[in-house]
Amino acid sequence: MDKPLKTPPPYPIASVDHALRAATILQMEGGATVSQIAERLGVARSTAHRLLAMLVYRDFAVQDEDRVYRAGPVLELAAHSQSLVSRLRAAALPHLHRVVDLLDETTNLIVRTGDTTRFIASVECRQALRVGSREGMVFPAHRTTTGLLLLAELTDEELEEVYAPERYRDRPAERPDLARLRTELRRLRRNGFAVNKERSERGLVAVGVPVRDRDGTALAGLSVSMPGVRYDPHRLQPLVAVLEATARALEEDLAEQH
Repeated sequence: MDKPLKTPPPYPIASVDHALRAATILQMEGGATVSQIAERLGVARSTAHRLLAMLVYRDFAVQDEDRVYRAGPVLELAAHSQSLVSRLRAAALPHLHRVVDLLDETTNLIVRTGDTTRFIASVECRQALRVGSREGMVFPAHRTTTGLLLLAELTDEELEEVYAPERYRDRPAERPDLARLRTELRRLRRNGFAVNKERSERGLVAVGVPVRDRDGTALAGLSVSMPGVRYDPHRLQPLVAVLEATARALEEDLAEQH
C-alpha cells in the first residue's frame, strides 16, 4: 500500500528536526565537528554544540579524543561503510545541483541496505510545488525507483535471501510477490532506468538510473522526484538522458578518487 506524500508537519519543531538531521549526518558520513554540523544545519555553533551534547547523552553520538563526533551505539548503518556513503555523497552533491539547475526538480542519491533504501543526499528544486528533501529517510526497496534498479542487480538466489519468508514472519503483508517482482526487475535490466508512479508515496513520480563503480557494480541510484501533476511521459526520454549523463560524470569522479 502506497503512503501519502511526505510533507513537513504543520507545526515543525526546529530543534527536533535539527537533532534528527545531525544524527543522520553522523550515521551516514562517519563523523563531523561542531562547526561542520552548524554549517550543514544552518545554525550557530552554540546551538550545534547543545544538539550534539544531547545526542551523546542519549548514546546517539560519541565524541572522540580529536573532538570529532561520530555515530553512537544506538545508530548503525548496515552493509554500507560510513566512508563509502560519505564519499558517494560528497562526490554526488555538485552533480545533484546541476541536475536541479537543468530540470528544476528535486534530485536524490540513494543506496540499498537489504530490503530498504536510504536517501543519502537530496537537493530540492526551487518550484513552489515540489517534493521536499528525503535525505536520511528509509523506504522499502521494492517501492522506490532506485531501489528497484539496485534489486535488479541481484541474482535470483540473492533476491530470495533478501526477501526470505522468515524475515517477514511478523509482517507478512510487507513481503512482495517475488514472481511479479522478478518479472519487473527483468524489464528494468533491459531498460536501464525505472519510473515510479505513486508507488512509494501518493502524488509522487520519480525517475532513476543506477550509478556504477569501475567494475560495473551498481553502488547507488540517482533519481529525480516530482509531483505527479507535473510529470509528462513525453519528457521521459530527455529526462533519462540527463540522468544517465550525470551518472556517467559521477562515475568518472568516483573512479578518479582511487
